[in-house]
Amino acid sequence: MSGPRESTSFAALRGQLQEAAAEFAGGPDALEGILLGMVDDVDRAVREPLEIFPVCHHSPASALAMARRLREKQPKVVYLELCEDMAPLLTELRNCRLPVAVQAFAGEVDGFPADWAPLSVVAPITEASAEYQAIAYALDTPGVELVLVDRSSDHVFQWDRRDDPAEEETGTPQEAEAALHGEAVGVGIGDLRPRFAQLEEHLLRHGKVRHWSEWWHQYVEVPLGDSDHDTYRQVMFLIGSLFRRLAPGEGARLRVDEDRERYMWTRMREHLAASGTDPEDCLYVCGAFHAASRVEEFGVHGASDTFTISPRTATTWQYGLIPSSHAAIEAQFGLAAGSVSIAATEWTKGLKRTRVKPYVLEGQAGKRKSAGKKAAVVPAPPSGAAADKLSGFLRRPPVLDGLDEAELLGWSVDIVRAARRNGYLASTADAIAVFETSILLAGMRDRAKPTPYDFQDAAVTCIEKDSVPGRRDVRRLVEIMMGGDRIGQVGYDSLPPLARDVYDRLAPLELRLEQRGVRRALLDMASRPELRACSDVLWMLRRLLPQGAARPIMGERRLGERSIQESWDLALGTHQRALIELGYEGVSLEQVLEQRLRRDAYGPRATTATVLAAVEDTLLYLGGRRLADELGTHALKVLAAERSVDGAPEVLRRVRALLAYYRTGEPVLPAWIESFVKTGYAHYCTLLPTAFRDEDATVGQVAAMLGFLFSMESLALSLGCDRTQLELAVAQSHPDDPAKTALLWAAQVQLGTLPRAELRARCDELLDNPLVVPSYPRYLSGFVHALEPVPGLADVVVEAVSNAFGRLPDTVLLPWLPLLITTLRSGAADLAPLMVREAGRIFPGRLAELDAWVPPWRMPETNPFAARPVADVRRGAALLTAHPATCDAVADLLGCDDGWTQPDAPAPSGTALLAAHPATCDAVAGLLGCDGGWAAVAGPASSGGAALTARHPETARALEHLLAAR
Repeated sequence: MSGPRESTSFAALRGQLQEAAAEFAGGPDALEGILLGMVDDVDRAVREPLEIFPVCHHSPASALAMARRLREKQPKVVYLELCEDMAPLLTELRNCRLPVAVQAFAGEVDGFPADWAPLSVVAPITEASAEYQAIAYALDTPGVELVLVDRSSDHVFQWDRRDDPAEEETGTPQEAEAALHGEAVGVGIGDLRPRFAQLEEHLLRHGKVRHWSEWWHQYVEVPLGDSDHDTYRQVMFLIGSLFRRLAPGEGARLRVDEDRERYMWTRMREHLAASGTDPEDCLYVCGAFHAASRVEEFGVHGASDTFTISPRTATTWQYGLIPSSHAAIEAQFGLAAGSVSIAATEWTKGLKRTRVKPYVLEGQAGKRKSAGKKAAVVPAPPSGAAADKLSGFLRRPPVLDGLDEAELLGWSVDIVRAARRNGYLASTADAIAVFETSILLAGMRDRAKPTPYDFQDAAVTCIEKDSVPGRRDVRRLVEIMMGGDRIGQVGYDSLPPLARDVYDRLAPLELRLEQRGVRRALLDMASRPELRACSDVLWMLRRLLPQGAARPIMGERRLGERSIQESWDLALGTHQRALIELGYEGVSLEQVLEQRLRRDAYGPRATTATVLAAVEDTLLYLGGRRLADELGTHALKVLAAERSVDGAPEVLRRVRALLAYYRTGEPVLPAWIESFVKTGYAHYCTLLPTAFRDEDATVGQVAAMLGFLFSMESLALSLGCDRTQLELAVAQSHPDDPAKTALLWAAQVQLGTLPRAELRARCDELLDNPLVVPSYPRYLSGFVHALEPVPGLADVVVEAVSNAFGRLPDTVLLPWLPLLITTLRSGAADLAPLMVREAGRIFPGRLAELDAWVPPWRMPETNPFAARPVADVRRGAALLTAHPATCDAVADLLGCDDGWTQPDAPAPSGTALLAAHPATCDAVAGLLGCDGGWAAVAGPASSGGAALTARHPETARALEHLLAAR
């Protein structure tokens, strides 16, 4: 350490601690070194020419002491422990409602591992914090300079050891309440907490408290709330030195802390040298842990050539303000739930008690403009060696606050009222019990006045009996009553351009979207066409923001469909942080959406399904053909490189939707989708035999492959594909799984290589074989999946299920039913409705008809091409005579002017028609290979027509049916 080891200021304290160490330890040992070293750290920090002001994170006592000291000293330069690259953002705090967080964000990294992206650093600021007092003083006081001296956001990650497995893990787990900060790295001033687990446990046990926040409130906040400046500084130096000297080991966290201290002192010396400012006119605001530093670079006269600041990486950082909340701060920095809210309440009470006038930024959102006189400046005491205030503070008995019965009674009544509103059966007796229990708990914990934590424990004990009737428990109700989870808001002027553009484009909705909570928006595009632009913005926000920020209630957007009326629930104020971070990615929603679609499509883990999804989103939200064609062309490359069928169902669904869209909305199909169908046909034909044998490929994936091949077959064949490739692929498939076997049979039926009669026979054989009956549900699952590629097999599937229920005995059927139901539900829930509709068409609709009903598959088969009776030929004559006008119109079109045949006249013979239309007969004769020529027709026995009629009676009857209209 630089400078003399001892000074006369703390000689008495050193002697007392040395005697205490000798008495407790029996002689000089490590205890004496620790105690005397703590005094040395305090002495060294007090004697530093540049005044060091130690603070604790979001401490009301620190904020009060800071406000008092700033009015006394009126420093010209304020050095603040905050990332130096965040300085330009601090002036925007006046447009925000606290608490908010200053954020540095990097979506793309250059110089860091790629899997670290995105990088985010936040520094939350509350009204009851010493750093806000320093910022407000420096920004609103003329001639005062605010200098941020902590490491930059880039160095935060440069010094991160997360890629080193040998380093210890640091930090606290992220809770659900930290959603406003996300996974950002928190940077706060005065992170003061023991790093020695046994020390913290010892303090909590002997302090009779449950967590660290309660200990700090009881033993530091309350005693220091009304102390003078010197006492406050020395006590905070002592606490910081204690926690620093008892920090375990020399781990990565301690090395980073020391590098931060070297960084800050280096920056301060550089600024002093460049500006020529006297250190006496400066104030250095930092955490108490860093104030008791022992690095060589400590102080204005410390070593200046032992530490080199490394250059920043090429990563581009963006900066902004995001809303924060008490719960987010507590979760991110490991504080007890409700502690920041209680600190805010204590800050308000401390201002009233001490009459300290705090510093507030001019124009601060949520604050009234001060109309009173400017607070008088209290001159600072003359500089010099500070007197020893520690000895008196440590010997002084605790000052016991008297019981404030009015305050405690108000708390008790308020908590009972809140409990009633949330479903608890609380009464006046519970209020009395909470009041008395709070006093009892405070007495058991050696406190004259119950703290908010005592009151919280008493309320939980007396009101929350065994269950929570609502969504909030009593502990949460106390937190809300003590100040609640205040959530900050960033003003319009401090938002990035994208967020301001969103609010401007949604202005026609005439809603206050910047406020928290849900707003209902009704869009009637039929009467107000200008709202279509708002609808486009809302659908893009739904795609980009978290769930709940923009939720459609009525209306949908699908390919080729646009709603004329929509209803939305909007919570943009609640999700302001997500909207602000969109502004880091671009200047407009369209630009950000295009970047994200490209990122999804060209990512290292992109599949064909994800690329097609990006194409669909492009058509839905952006329109145009440029990006859609580009991503569609990329989908071809991804499909050709895939060697699995995992995404086949999603590919089939999206390709069908895109084909339907282009066929209905475009004159011709885009070239990329034609190439995709052609490539996909060949690709899936190649993978089909392997997929049938692969145990990892599910029956649904194989069914989706067949669905692609069969449904796209006509288009693929028109583009030059060969159907033989599909036939060979099916012929080479030899599955072992029963479900895939049934699926293969369905594919063979579709190709025509397996007759339906043989398929039915195979199903009957399965039911006749007792060894196969237990696995019959899996065959049925394959048949149900086959409805995707071969929907015409619905009648066969219904027949297979019906035969099973009709033929199997109850001893076999009942144990078999659960397996059947679970198989169909898990494997083919979306295809079961097709089978149900087919069953509804086949089975009788009334119970009385069931006894006489015969299943269609049990009825004798008839030849559909068999000769019909003559009476059937004239069946349409009654219809023609009933509507003569229609027949006359058709006759006029055909040029027939012979008129109507008399009812008693014989039916016209086909020979007359053949003679009247010789060209038709010659064409048919040519197709049938008859080269006898056309003989003169003199009557019914004409050689040409009679020979053909006798040789091909079916053809003659067909011609009679087609041509005999009258």
